[in-house]
Amino acid sequence: MLLQNEILHRKKALIEMVNNELKNSYQIEHTSHRSFKNFLTNLLSWLAVY
Repeated sequence: MLLQNEILHRKKALIEMVNNELKNSYQIEHTSHRSFKNFLTNLLSWLAVY
């Protein structure tokens, strides 16, 4: 069981490292829309940037 946990921990660390590199390289930001108002605010701000 300990070996399986260590393997999963290594895989998780690798995935997190790749995600961080992608976020930093491409300036990707994840937002979760908890309400329709929040979704519209994020959409309008995104459109204003571009």
